[in-house]
Amino acid sequence: MTLDLTRLVELLTPPQNTSCAPDWTAAEAALRIALPTDYKELIETYGAGFIDDYLLLLEPDCPNNVYDLLEASAEREKANDSLWQYEDKPEEMGTAGNRLICWATTDNGEYLYWLVRADDDPDSRTVMINSASGEDWERYDMTVTCFLAAALAGDIRSEILWDQFPLPHHQFRPAREI
Repeated sequence: MTLDLTRLVELLTPPQNTSCAPDWTAAEAALRIALPTDYKELIETYGAGFIDDYLLLLEPDCPNNVYDLLEASAEREKANDSLWQYEDKPEEMGTAGNRLICWATTDNGEYLYWLVRADDDPDSRTVMINSASGEDWERYDMTVTCFLAAALAGDIRSEILWDQFPLPHHQFRPAREI
């Protein structure tokens, strides 16, 4: 377990029983990328679910399709491609071959992505957050588990995410129970 995941587990109690680990090979083939190690450990510890009644953590092939990483990522890639025909895209997307892969969303319509660059290191991908309006972007040069632990601890504060996130007492609800 990474230090960031250990810190996250101290802040956010994982469920007693997690589902079986996703088929990582199939997920990576479908996404055409290698997934970060910390994300795999995160999903194997928590599974897909709802963090602090706000953030939806996505998992490949989740039986609850609202929490399915593969479906959400495909839908967001199409939506962003359409949107960027008429609106400015984030400057990071100006480089050929860069992609955004959605790993979480919110009940307010914000999206959290990995910035995937050609020949990048999956374990050091940037986290990008997009506002519900689609116009505003934030960038965090940290892993998913580092971002979640820092956000829940109050070490970082997003200007895009809901101002009530995180809650004072953290909670995780597995997608299989929703």
